[in-house]
Amino acid sequence: MRAINRRLLAYGTTAMLVLPSGGALAQEAAPAEALEEIIVTAQRRSERLQDVPVTVTAFSAEEIEQARLRQIDDIASRTPGLNFDAFPASQPRITIRGIGSSDRGAAGDPSSAVFLDDVYLGRPAAVAFDAFDVSRVEVLKGPQGTLYGRNVVGGAINVVSNRPELDRTDAGLEATVGNYQRLEGAAFANIPLADGKWAARASGAWRTHDGYVKNTFTGGRVEDQDTRSGRLHVYGEPADTVRVLLTLDGTRDRADGPAQHVLDRDASDPRAALWTVDRNRKVTAGSDEGYQNRDTWGVRGQLDWDLSFATFTYLGSYRDLDYHVAYDFDGGHAPTNRINISGGNDEKSDFSSHELRLNSLPESPIQWVAGLYNFNNKTDRIDTLVIDTGRPGTEIYDQSAKLNSYAAFGDATIPLDDSFSLIAGLRYSQDEKDYRVANTAGTAVLRGSQRFDVSVSDKYDAWTWRAGGQYKLDRDHQFYGMVSRGFKSGGFQDTPGSAADARDGFEPEYATQYELGQKSGFHNGRLIWNNTLYLMKYTDLQTRRTLPNLSIVTENAGKATIKGYETSLNWRVFAGARLAASYGYTDATFDVFEPEPGEDYAGNRLSRTPKHKFAVTPSYEATLPDGGSLLFAADYRYESMIFDDNANEGPERRPATHFVDGRIVFTDASGKWSVSLWGKNLTNEVTRTFQAVFLGANFGAYNPPRTIGATVTWRM
Repeated sequence: MRAINRRLLAYGTTAMLVLPSGGALAQEAAPAEALEEIIVTAQRRSERLQDVPVTVTAFSAEEIEQARLRQIDDIASRTPGLNFDAFPASQPRITIRGIGSSDRGAAGDPSSAVFLDDVYLGRPAAVAFDAFDVSRVEVLKGPQGTLYGRNVVGGAINVVSNRPELDRTDAGLEATVGNYQRLEGAAFANIPLADGKWAARASGAWRTHDGYVKNTFTGGRVEDQDTRSGRLHVYGEPADTVRVLLTLDGTRDRADGPAQHVLDRDASDPRAALWTVDRNRKVTAGSDEGYQNRDTWGVRGQLDWDLSFATFTYLGSYRDLDYHVAYDFDGGHAPTNRINISGGNDEKSDFSSHELRLNSLPESPIQWVAGLYNFNNKTDRIDTLVIDTGRPGTEIYDQSAKLNSYAAFGDATIPLDDSFSLIAGLRYSQDEKDYRVANTAGTAVLRGSQRFDVSVSDKYDAWTWRAGGQYKLDRDHQFYGMVSRGFKSGGFQDTPGSAADARDGFEPEYATQYELGQKSGFHNGRLIWNNTLYLMKYTDLQTRRTLPNLSIVTENAGKATIKGYETSLNWRVFAGARLAASYGYTDATFDVFEPEPGEDYAGNRLSRTPKHKFAVTPSYEATLPDGGSLLFAADYRYESMIFDDNANEGPERRPATHFVDGRIVFTDASGKWSVSLWGKNLTNEVTRTFQAVFLGANFGAYNPPRTIGATVTWRM
C-alpha cells in the first residue's frame, strides 16, 4: 500500500507539473470555451455523442494525433471495459466487459470485433491498419447486431477514416524520430476532381524501429517493426441524391519475435526442473529470432441513394489476408532449458460482405434502420508445434474452414413526446460452417494420441434484440435504459487430440445485457459527465483450455455474471486547462463451470479482466505572444490484477499496472506547423502481456519499454 501511495504521489506531482503555477492561473481570466462536440454513427446515423443512448467511448482525430494512438492496443489502454493482449502481437485478443475469445482457429470467431469503416475484420490477424488520417474511433460496449451488419456478443470497435472533401484541396505530412532507431513518415492529400463532383483522398504511413529485445543466443534483436500502410478513397456526388465512395487499403507488416521468457516454474508439475526462470525483459535467448509477417488488403464500395422516404445504402467489401508467424515459445536453449518448444501459424484468408440498408431520413419523426447482411469467409490455416527433447518432434494441424453468414435486422427509435422515446431492434442470424482438420503431416503426434483427417459441418441460428427507452430532460441531460441480447455462433476445434474431439465442436454463446445510463453537460458545455451501470448474463461462454494430453480445446463453460460501473468526465477547467478522466469497475465471475469431474470454477473470475481500470489526462495549452501555442499533457493509466487463466490458480496472473505517458506540443501561429516531444511508458513499467502454462513452466512476453521521440507535423 505504501508503494502504491508513493506512486500516486509521484504521478500527482507529474500531473501538477503540466499545469501552470498559481500566478499563471490567475492571469488566465478569460472564460473557458465549450468542449468540442464529437459526432458518431454508433446508431448508423450521425448524432452527437451526448445524444446516443448507448455506452460509447469515442476518440477524436485531434486526440488520436496528439496522443499517438496508432493501433488497437493504444485505444484499449485508454478505454474502461476494453482490454487487449496478443500472442503474438499480430494476432490480437480483444475483450470488452469481460467478453473475449482466445480461439484463433480457422472455424472460430471473435467475441468482440473490429470494424474498419463499417467493414467487419473477421480474422484476428486481419486487425491491421494505421490510425493516421482517421476521423475518429468508436468503442461500443455490449451486444451489437440490430444496427451493425455482423453480430457480435461482447462489443465492437469501429475505426472511421477521413473521407474526401469535394470543395477543398488539402495535404499534410508527419515525420517522427525516436529511440530504438525509430523512424516514421506519414502523409495525406485531398484533391477535388471533375468540377467539384468528385474528390480523391490518399494517405500512407511507414513506421520502423529496432527490436526492443536483444537475443543473446543469435546476436540479433526481436520485437522490431517495419509497417507500411496506405489508403485511397474516391468519393463522388454524381447527382443531388446519390453519393458514391470507393476505397482501397492495404498494410504490410514485417517483424522478428516475439521475445518469450520462462516467467515461472509450475510447482505442480514434475517437469518444472527442466526450466530456468528468465524475467529479464531486455533479453531473450531463443534458438531463433522468429518472424511475424502479414500482408492484408481490401476494397470497399458504398452507394447512398436518397429516396422520398429513406436513404438506400449498399455496402460491399472484399478483404484478403496472408499471414505467417514462427517463434521460439520457451525463449531459451540448452542447457538452461532442457526442452525446446517452437511453432507457428500460416494462414490465408479471404472474406467478403454485402449489406443492403434503408435508413430513415434525418427529418423523419421516427428514426429507423432495416437491412440485410451477408458475410463469407474462407480460411486455410496451418498450426505447427515442435517439441525438441534431443530428438525433434513436429506436429502439423491443417485446417480449412468456410463460413456463410446471413442476417436480417431492424431498429427504430420512436418518440412518444418531446422528452421520451422508445427504442427497439430485432435481428435474425444464421451461420453455416464447413470445416476440415487433419494432423496427418509431421513427424510425431504431440497433442493427443492419434492421426486423423476429419470433415464436419454445422448450422447455427438465433434471434437477438434490444429494447429500451430514452428520456431527455433537455439538450444537455438524458437518461436511458436498454436490454440487449447478443449471439456468437459455435465452431470446431483447431488442435484436437483425437478424431472424436475434432467432430465434437462447441455450441453458440449468448449474452443478455441490462444497462442504465446517464449523459450530462454542465456549465455551457465545459463539463461532460457520463455514467453507466450494467449487468450481463453470459451463457454457454466459449473458453479455451489445455487438456492433460496437451491438446488445446474450446468448450462451453456454463454461465457467468458480469456487472460493472463506468464513468467518464471531460472538463474544460479554465481557459487552456482541461481534465479528462475515466474509470471502469468490472466484476466478472463464473456461476457454473466444471471443466473436469471434481473441478469447480464457480466463483472464479473470468480471465484477462481487471476489476478496476482508471485513466486520467490533465493538459494545459498556453497561448504564446506571437499567437502560437504550447500544450503540456500527461496520461496516467491503472489496471488492477488479472488472472490469465480461468482456474485463478498457479503463476498465470499479472500484477496491477501503472503507466505514464507525456507530451509537449508546440504549434505555430499559422496552425500549419507543430512539433511534439513525446514519451510512452515514462516510468519504464514492466508487465506481462501474455502468459500460459505448458510442460511445467509459465511462458510469456512483456510490454514495450520506455519509448521517446519527436514528431513534426505540417498541414496545408
